[in-house]
Amino acid sequence: MRIAYLGTYFAGWQKQDNARTVQGELEKALARLYRQPVSTVGAGRTDAGVHAAAQIAHCDPPLAIPPAGVLQAINGLLPWDLRVLHVAPVPFSFHARRSAVGKRYCYRLAWGKLLPPWEGLRRLWLPRPPDLEMLAKALRLLPGEHDFLCFSLSGHTGHGTRGTVRTLFVAALTGGQGKADIVFEGDGFLRGMVRRLVGAALEVAQGRQELSWLQGLLAAKGGLPPAPTAPPHGLTLERVFYRRPQRWGTPP
Repeated sequence: MRIAYLGTYFAGWQKQDNARTVQGELEKALARLYRQPVSTVGAGRTDAGVHAAAQIAHCDPPLAIPPAGVLQAINGLLPWDLRVLHVAPVPFSFHARRSAVGKRYCYRLAWGKLLPPWEGLRRLWLPRPPDLEMLAKALRLLPGEHDFLCFSLSGHTGHGTRGTVRTLFVAALTGGQGKADIVFEGDGFLRGMVRRLVGAALEVAQGRQELSWLQGLLAAKGGLPPAPTAPPHGLTLERVFYRRPQRWGTPP
């Protein structure tokens, strides 16, 4: 399933006992559709307030309902801020998280002119224009293989043999004229990593830190205070890759 959601009113992807979550709402709808519990696995655990345009999840349905029927039926059972956009059968070997080879995130910014409420739900409004040249310079430091421990939320030390080492292929700035988007593509992301990368880049772009400070965070391996964390509502999971593109950063 390819899933889109507005994260504003969700406590993140992962199911929780006492909170409204994307996985929880999705599994409630699947249980009504199949008339028995159905577990789902997502490609990643977006945090509270983070959105998705193309989250991927898989499940093992107990009944053989054609994909078109599942798509129509489940969207009639889901809340207004959660939609399944596509349903397709996959091989038994497919796993939404373990089969993924990379992800694309976009962090959206705005400044100057006030935003309509619906756009402000998905874009961080800045009270002062950032220095876009310095923002671009900060982002150019980020691609490559690094230990991103200073850019992970407290307590998240990664998974498996990689620990907190990840490879970032793209950290690109687009736009201007009161709005800008920062696109990240990498082979994996730690919890809170994109928001802290944005927070650090904005510290440089707004004149509160030098580029050397950001370089120090990349080299510190946790030896420095962590980068500041940008608010969640500017962040959207845009794509999950299951095959490596010929060139990272190309349009979908």
